[in-house]
Amino acid sequence: MTRVLPARFAKAGEETGERHRLSVLGGLAALSLDAMASVAYGPEAVVIVLAAGGGAALGYTVPVTLAIAALLGVLTLSYRQVIAAFPQGGGAYGVAKAYLGRRASLVAAASLVVDYVLNVAVSIAAGVAALTSAVPGLLPYTVWLCLAVLGLVTAVNLRGIAHSARMFIVPTAIFVLSVLAVIAVGLLRDRPVVIAHPVAQAQDLRAIGVLLLLRAFANGCAALTGVEAIANAVPSFRRPRVRRAQRAEVALGALLGVMLIGISVLIVRFHIRPVQGVTVLSQVTEGSLGHGIGYYVVQFATVVLLALAANTSFGGMPVLTHLLAKDHNLPHLFALRGERQVHRYGIFFLTATAALLLVGTRGAMNTLVPLFAIGVFVGFTLSQAGMVRHWWTGRPPGWRPRAALNGLGALMTGVAAIVISVTKFPEGGWLIVVAMPLLVWLMSVVNRAYGRIGRRLELDRVPAHPRPRRSLAIVPVGDVNRLTQEAISTALSLGDRVVALRVVHPDDPEETKDFIRAWERWAPDVSLALVNDRHRRLVDPIVEYVRGVGEPHVFVLIPEVEPAHIWQRILQNQRGALLAHALRRDTDAVVCRLRFRLDERPVRAPGHNA
Repeated sequence: MTRVLPARFAKAGEETGERHRLSVLGGLAALSLDAMASVAYGPEAVVIVLAAGGGAALGYTVPVTLAIAALLGVLTLSYRQVIAAFPQGGGAYGVAKAYLGRRASLVAAASLVVDYVLNVAVSIAAGVAALTSAVPGLLPYTVWLCLAVLGLVTAVNLRGIAHSARMFIVPTAIFVLSVLAVIAVGLLRDRPVVIAHPVAQAQDLRAIGVLLLLRAFANGCAALTGVEAIANAVPSFRRPRVRRAQRAEVALGALLGVMLIGISVLIVRFHIRPVQGVTVLSQVTEGSLGHGIGYYVVQFATVVLLALAANTSFGGMPVLTHLLAKDHNLPHLFALRGERQVHRYGIFFLTATAALLLVGTRGAMNTLVPLFAIGVFVGFTLSQAGMVRHWWTGRPPGWRPRAALNGLGALMTGVAAIVISVTKFPEGGWLIVVAMPLLVWLMSVVNRAYGRIGRRLELDRVPAHPRPRRSLAIVPVGDVNRLTQEAISTALSLGDRVVALRVVHPDDPEETKDFIRAWERWAPDVSLALVNDRHRRLVDPIVEYVRGVGEPHVFVLIPEVEPAHIWQRILQNQRGALLAHALRRDTDAVVCRLRFRLDERPVRAPGHNA
């Protein structure tokens, strides 16, 4: 019989769940830190490449940034459509699964997983690098600082995504307002407040080839990572989820575009050049605000936001792993959701893999950055291509302009993915070329394993009506005591026939006689089987007995004491665990480990009446 809770309880639980979801502002804080923080290294990535072409090439900073901003605009509008079409979340994975097939969906999922993990590692490494640049004495502790920041962000997200969003709203607002203030003040100045750092750089004119501009564009595309996170986490928003997620996506695109273009204009206006040990954003801030308190506010906000930008992955990846687990591409434990709408196993997986990357690279940001943008642009391309198929299949009113927009997005991101992969391949991009197919293969293996289990369980068929059947319950016993009494009582309620089983040793005849006398005094009215073993083993004789009973349905109930305190587990001999493992491995019996928490009730004297 199915019990339905009263409507008022269901409504109360629903309202409680909504409180732990995101508003538009909370979505920007929880899911957009990655994209926002890219302002600190996106323009610099463009300048570093163009500087190789001399002073004339640096004049192309604004055109290259405008091209990146145009791609950002296309992606923003495209992902706004993805949010409406796939409110269950998943972004590129959901789109590719619906319209491009299972294999393409796994490629999209692998690209997003790689990007999320790298985002955590890069963001934390960049934040710690900024901190150690300001305080060189902390440099020897880089790895420990990275792990400490990772632990802090993980702990906050285990409290729930809405809780983490509230904590990150203030630093996000300070960073955005500070950067906008730098841009506004800088545009009003005729010359920089602080003279640019002197740089020994040749001023000769060099040939500015298409390859140089493409490399600058590819480097600058690192600023677009994180744009898809909101579309991946639509279920994390409050109702109406689609409308709130769309507003957050548009707000992110507008803010990021304004900041990228504004900083690139100031780079050209202030004649900024790459300087060892000084970031481009630092030089722009100095030129606009001077070296006073405003400068330190921007720098400190940048350090904090870079460290917290990892929160984008913690908001998006657990939802993605939840969807992958529901589709049987990841272990089902990733689909479990705890209190406060938290996917704990997705968070733990992200933390563990990011920690391995940080330890393996010793927190070196420059080792991680070349890998950053490759995976996400593969996901971008598959997402936009899938949306073209979506509009072509359904053909709703006004579908042609929408399909054209997504087609343009697929073309632009596809070209960008090829350019980024080719230019970044020697710098470590080959790791992504290996990692993504490996992830696709692992997810395929998991899917096939669940498929075999499903066929054995006949999940696609209506099972026959349940019927009672005869069964034998076997209870391994050691002594005549209360634990034995509890276990046999449970066995009598399960099996038609119950056998108490004890292993005895020929070398201890007195111990065997004492047990038999105690059993006969107790007289539990169940069969007792004694198995001799001259080698003083426990597990093997029981396994051999169970295999030889010849019954089609056998239960083995292993009684154990559940200790009142965790530390008391070390007092147990763990024989129950060993026996259960051996029985499951070598027999077809149903094995149950019965853990009884024995209360400390007073022992009554014989003949005492209550």
